[in-house]
Amino acid sequence: MIGREYGGYDFWLLDLDGTLVDVEWSYVRETFDRVGDRIGRTFTDEQARRLWYGLGADREAQISSLGLDRAAFWAAFDAVENPEERVEATTLYDDAAFVADLDRPVGLVTHCQPFLTEPVLRTLDIDDWFDAVVCCSDEVGWKPDPTPVERAMAELDVDGRGVLAGDGANDVGAAWNAGLDAIHVERHGPDRRGVCVLGDHRVSSFADLTELSTVAR
Repeated sequence: MIGREYGGYDFWLLDLDGTLVDVEWSYVRETFDRVGDRIGRTFTDEQARRLWYGLGADREAQISSLGLDRAAFWAAFDAVENPEERVEATTLYDDAAFVADLDRPVGLVTHCQPFLTEPVLRTLDIDDWFDAVVCCSDEVGWKPDPTPVERAMAELDVDGRGVLAGDGANDVGAAWNAGLDAIHVERHGPDRRGVCVLGDHRVSSFADLTELSTVAR
C-alpha cells in the first residue's frame, strides 16, 4: 500500500488512452495499415506500437524521423479511426476503478478526439467519472503544452494542490508546466519504452494508489 504522501490533492486530472483504457493490438495494427494506405507507406509493428503508445521519443519527433508530414499523418489517422470499431476494441484497466471513488473534482485531458472519446466513455460507462473533459487539438494545444490542462482546471473551477496522472512523458510535462504534481503510471516498462519517465510519483499500477480514495480533504 502506497503511503499517504500521495494524498491531499484538491483535484485530479487524468489522461485516457494508455492510462485508464487500452485497445486490442489488432485494432492498432489495422489502423496503421489504413493510415499507410492513405499516405503511401508501410509501418512495422514496432513503429506502430511506438507511435500509438508514445514509446521512446515523443510522437512528433518520431513522425519527423520517419520523414512524414505531420499534418498529413494526423489527418489520415483521424480519417481512418472508426468510433464503433474503437469502442469494441477498447477495454478499461482494472486498476482504473479508483477514479470512481475519488471524492474531489476530476477531469480528463486526452489527445483522443471527441468523436472517439465520447463513445468510449459512454460505452464503458465511465462518463460520470469526470466533471470536465478536454480533448487536445491544434487550437487548444497538445500536452506537454499546459493550455489544455489549464482549460480543464478552469472548467472544474479549482485551485489548490492538484495532480495529473498519465502514462507518457507528455503527461508529466503538461502537469509540471501547469504547476501540478505528476503521477506516471508505467504500463510498458522502461526497457520497452527506451527511456525512464520521471514524475513526482511513479507506479506500475493505480492499484498502488487505493489509499487516495479514502484520504480526507
